Amino acid sequence: GATRYEKIVKMIEESEKMKSSLEGKTEQLADRLVPYSFLGMGLIYLLTRNAKKALSVLMVDFSCALKLSMSLSVLSSMRECNEYKILVKGGRFLEAVAKADTLIFDKTGTLTKAQPELVEVVTFGNQNREDMLRMAACLEEHFPHSIANAVVRQAEKEKLSHKEMHSKVNYIVAHGISSFVNGEKVCIGSSHFIFDDEHVKIPEGEEEKFHSLPEQYSHLFLAVAGKLAAVLCIQDPLKEEASWVVSMLKKQGVKRIVMMTGDSERTAKAVAREVGVDWYCSEVLPEDKAVFVKREKKEERQVIMIGDGINDSPALSAAHAGIAIAQGAEIAREIADIILLENDLRKLIYLKKISNQLIKRMKENYQYIVTFNLGLIILGTAGILTPATLALLHNSSTLAIGLKSMTNLLKEEEGFAEDFYMEKIPAGEMEEKM
Repeated sequence: GATRYEKIVKMIEESEKMKSSLEGKTEQLADRLVPYSFLGMGLIYLLTRNAKKALSVLMVDFSCALKLSMSLSVLSSMRECNEYKILVKGGRFLEAVAKADTLIFDKTGTLTKAQPELVEVVTFGNQNREDMLRMAACLEEHFPHSIANAVVRQAEKEKLSHKEMHSKVNYIVAHGISSFVNGEKVCIGSSHFIFDDEHVKIPEGEEEKFHSLPEQYSHLFLAVAGKLAAVLCIQDPLKEEASWVVSMLKKQGVKRIVMMTGDSERTAKAVAREVGVDWYCSEVLPEDKAVFVKREKKEERQVIMIGDGINDSPALSAAHAGIAIAQGAEIAREIADIILLENDLRKLIYLKKISNQLIKRMKENYQYIVTFNLGLIILGTAGILTPATLALLHNSSTLAIGLKSMTNLLKEEEGFAEDFYMEKIPAGEMEEKM
């Protein structure tokens, strides 16, 4: 019925928007050339009074080859991406990746394994470690977040059972949790939430202890009655390939790689140094990521955002191309323009390579088609080739370039990202694995 028809129309409209600018401009040029072909035919006839020479202009039409080769190039590259477990929703996103000069990584779940573990509980104000862990688990158990789960798991591991000690829990997205226990306000969350929003104080005389917290961990702050009671140190290991992928992306032409995280300045700095990014932002909120993306776009930078969580969704939507991890939040996958179907950052290298090669192929196709067909027109109007020969050569060249556009872009380079494992695994062990 009407609903089905409307869906089809919507799909067609959306597919037009997904075309790359090169593809769109080429199709527009091809359409504009049609009337000029007829004008050229008329002009040649008026000058030569030779119908065969005039027809040679019509026998060689640029538009067919241009449209066919560009569309096939894009569709073939999208198919090739799918072979590498990369889902691309439109050609213009491959173009955006090829032109990217700023690439933004979310840290948790993107650069890290999203398998956080609680490794240390640092107490303040003479608080008992077990009591603080029990209280933190009591608050966090209601919220399905990876860090919250790590706290609850550790409490269960230490057999620290907890009853519902608190009253109504208030959860502020990307900030933290607050409640009341025995009439005292209890808060747990990020540094920004605890110290800026809740104005929590560090117990007197323990400032040095606070500033010497291990910087390699993410920190979850617990406050009781307006004073810092404990800091839970969370370890979320970096993906093995993270730093290697960052270095490879730089070699592929990405000028600026940025990491954004809600972690503290000290933690963010340590992770950024280990991964090798050019710049980082700490203690950011979801809206901060989107604001940063928009600011980069205003400075005429081509921005790619990579994330996996609900908090990344505004930035994924704002970027020229948003890339989500398949194991991430559903809303992130829905909003993203490209989805990595495996939790492997090496897919980004394949994506960048394919995108670069696609733009190169489209430009080469354009130059070849214009040069070859223009040569045929000259030979035809000069009377060297007959209209039938021109038609045969033109159609043959169109078929040939169409077939070439369907070939894999990484045919000669496939497997290059496996070099990462070759570097990590000694030769002897590699032979055993093989």
